[in-house]
Amino acid sequence: MSYEKPLPTITPANRPFWDSVKAHKMQLPKCKKCNKFHAPPREFCPHCLSEEFEWKAVSGRGEVYSFAVMHQSYNKAFDKDVPYNYAVVQLDEGPRLVSNVLGPNDQIRVGEKVEVVYDDVTPEITLHRFKRV
Repeated sequence: MSYEKPLPTITPANRPFWDSVKAHKMQLPKCKKCNKFHAPPREFCPHCLSEEFEWKAVSGRGEVYSFAVMHQSYNKAFDKDVPYNYAVVQLDEGPRLVSNVLGPNDQIRVGEKVEVVYDDVTPEITLHRFKRV
């Protein structure tokens, strides 16, 4: 069975992130100047604009910052998933990631503690999702 939903576009700036997720060990860029993590990955630090950073492991733990439950499909690939959630998770290290929270949509709460799980959707791509802890 093939995965028919949209997949991330891999770029030189975000490839280390997607490679780490594929290895089930999430990493994000951490600025060498201000010492802050940032996401989404880009070629400069959004906090201080430094171009000096290194990829460091993050815990994958955090909390639901915001979410919405989609009750209609805006892309045919998601027709069978309605209703599905779209969540912003703030990692303990600070950055926010867009993803999904696994489990019943009516039980998701802002501030709820979550941790990353990895979904190997194709041989090349693994997606990050979050489960309640």
